[in-house]
Amino acid sequence: MRVMSRFRNVMFLSLLFLAPAASFGQVAVSIRIGPPALPVYAQPPCPGDGYLWTPGYWAYGPAGYYWVPGVWVTPPRVGVVWTPGYWGFGGGLYGWHAGYWGPHVGFYGGINYGFGYGGVGFFGGRWAGERFVYNTAVTNVNTTVVRNVYVDRTVVTNTTVVNNRTSFNGPGGVTAQATPAEQTAAREQHFPPTSNQFSHERSASQDRSQLASANGGRPATAAMDSVNGRRYNQQGRIANGVSSGRLTPGETRNLEGREANVNNEIHSDRAANGGTLTPQERGQVNRQQNNLSNSIYNDKHNGATDQYGNSEVGARRNLQQQRIANGIRSGQLSPSETVNTEQRQQAINQHVAADRQANGGRLTAQEKRNINQRQNAASRQIYKDKHNEKTAPR
Repeated sequence: MRVMSRFRNVMFLSLLFLAPAASFGQVAVSIRIGPPALPVYAQPPCPGDGYLWTPGYWAYGPAGYYWVPGVWVTPPRVGVVWTPGYWGFGGGLYGWHAGYWGPHVGFYGGINYGFGYGGVGFFGGRWAGERFVYNTAVTNVNTTVVRNVYVDRTVVTNTTVVNNRTSFNGPGGVTAQATPAEQTAAREQHFPPTSNQFSHERSASQDRSQLASANGGRPATAAMDSVNGRRYNQQGRIANGVSSGRLTPGETRNLEGREANVNNEIHSDRAANGGTLTPQERGQVNRQQNNLSNSIYNDKHNGATDQYGNSEVGARRNLQQQRIANGIRSGQLSPSETVNTEQRQQAINQHVAADRQANGGRLTAQEKRNINQRQNAASRQIYKDKHNEKTAPR
């Protein structure tokens, strides 16, 4: 039965690539196992004018669920917007409702995909004649490259998929129902995903690191700046290293310093070339990111850890590192801010080590108070950095 079920799913997926536009938004695949929770990730910067964000999602194939990275794509025509696909649960089965392009955003299950897709509608931008205008309150747009932007903070509820990670509609998941406006949008003319989107999903299906069974719901590549473009997983890998303790504050400071240098180099190159990068510059950036990727791996496997034990001081330091990791994941802490934050944390750690060495491994009550005051100051700075105008990556 399981073999037959998987065979039917493969056939459904094959037919999906040949389905007419009118079928998009209807159930394409039905299975008995629910999708994993949505992963937490930062949105890559928009690669240029005219690109629209399509959020990542869990697709299903012969080997089970796999993550299709969120990606910036060009729409099939002017004036259309993307309605994401979603999983719905009913009658004991999980059904996939495929996404589509249309004049208005329709119902996508009430799923909070983030970056303007908060569950109803889309607030990441709008069409103004022939041009798409981006809301930088919820989308990562480099305004030195793309200037047709605006800021509407009234729609900000969650710019990353952090709080509500539920990935399906129905009992046990999101219980939203289509609004009258979404019902109207469902009756409009729809256009299927573009060939680039199909290619993007196909590539994800062939990457075993994207399988939920292989990554435990934490895909190696959660988002990309464009189809076949750069895989923006460096910050996520650093964040995982910080939260797990496999990256020390000193290692994180060095890695983020290099990431900031790469970002600054990209910014300077774009400014010098009218907003674009030459093939040679892209090659240089890729080599630098590959070297950085190797360093992340080496630092996470060198045996140096940042575990502090169960003491009150250790618990406080662990909490700070978790907050820093969350800031890196969400993009609220830029690489340069993370450098400064981890430098402060490293200084506190060195101060604690010196005090313990001077007192036979213990801390006096006064030393604990002094450390707590320094951590309070560091905590306030983390909050300020996470709530200013800087985001990462840019």
